[in-house]
Amino acid sequence: MKKYTPVFASVALASLIFTASVAAKGPPPEQAFRQYFDIEASISVPTVLEVYLPNSFFERHHFAVQNTKTGSFEPLYINEQIDMPRLVAQVIEMGDAYVMADGKIETFAEFITKEGSPEIIEITLTGTKPITSSSLTILLDNNVALPISIALETIVAGVSKAVIVEKPLTGTTVAFPKTTATLWKLRLRHIQPLRISELQFKPEGIPSSRTLRFLAQPQNTYRVYFDPDRFVSIPVGEAGNLASATNVLAILSILSPGIQRNLHYKAADSDEDTIPDTRDNCIGVKNIDQKDTDGNKRGDVCDDFDVDGRINSEDNCPNQPNRDQLDTDSDRIGDVCDSEESRITEHYSWLPWAGMGLASLVVIILFASLARKKKPGHQV
Repeated sequence: MKKYTPVFASVALASLIFTASVAAKGPPPEQAFRQYFDIEASISVPTVLEVYLPNSFFERHHFAVQNTKTGSFEPLYINEQIDMPRLVAQVIEMGDAYVMADGKIETFAEFITKEGSPEIIEITLTGTKPITSSSLTILLDNNVALPISIALETIVAGVSKAVIVEKPLTGTTVAFPKTTATLWKLRLRHIQPLRISELQFKPEGIPSSRTLRFLAQPQNTYRVYFDPDRFVSIPVGEAGNLASATNVLAILSILSPGIQRNLHYKAADSDEDTIPDTRDNCIGVKNIDQKDTDGNKRGDVCDDFDVDGRINSEDNCPNQPNRDQLDTDSDRIGDVCDSEESRITEHYSWLPWAGMGLASLVVIILFASLARKKKPGHQV
């Protein structure tokens, strides 16, 4: 029997401390953030600062504080208060669907794909009380492409109402007319492997506040990065008890010119083909041209035209099945579709015999030459 597995995730009060002890290898973490602002405080001793964060909407509530003098990152504490209804995520016969609404961007629900047609996911989202919203954000795990399309409907008193008629999904946040409902049905169509970290409705008419704390040093300026496009590990040192600190200095304003666009931001691009992961039709293989011959929304280099278990970019004969990838002449063309022999001695079968004949002729000439040079001796 098919059944739903409900698990609840609360976002009514979230308090987080971000720490890490070892710097991760890779590009600078600030490249993941799209915006930042600078702050400073007139202090004579190390002091915990509490910064009131912008109340504008952004997809990921992930932050980083960098000392602009040393370039190092600081441990921080986030206190977020919002009276948002709890959300339940359910997928038929999928026990871990709850992670899509558990408030943790480190967790995800995974949906695999098969060769051929796209897969369709149907997700039921239920609030503990009616949710009023005008947009839905789909946070993906790192190195994952967006689904092809999205459709959304509500069910009120057993009657379905379309909120979003199926359409292409071009970004992680999709807007719709302001709607109130307790039960929502989300349908996603995808052809590449999909990992969803969080599903978030933007709250409407609900008061909220968000503050950030960190330990500041005298005569230093700090840069607060926010609005990343992916999860990124921030290398920081040991954190003090920021949550319980009492001698806290509130920072109510930021330095001019205010919130800035991060010029060092680089969209996630795992295969480095200049196409951002969310829009790349083949994330794991470079394909700048995004060629998609069969129009299935998956790049040719990631397709498996001959369904032999190897994607085209790794198949030495992409149009004819050859699981063994046998390539006798080592010309990188599988034998089953190799119409030309690339080994010269196999291509010209007479060549070995000609070589042996030539060698024999050379030997005969050498013996003849030696025989002519030999003269009879004289007796005395």
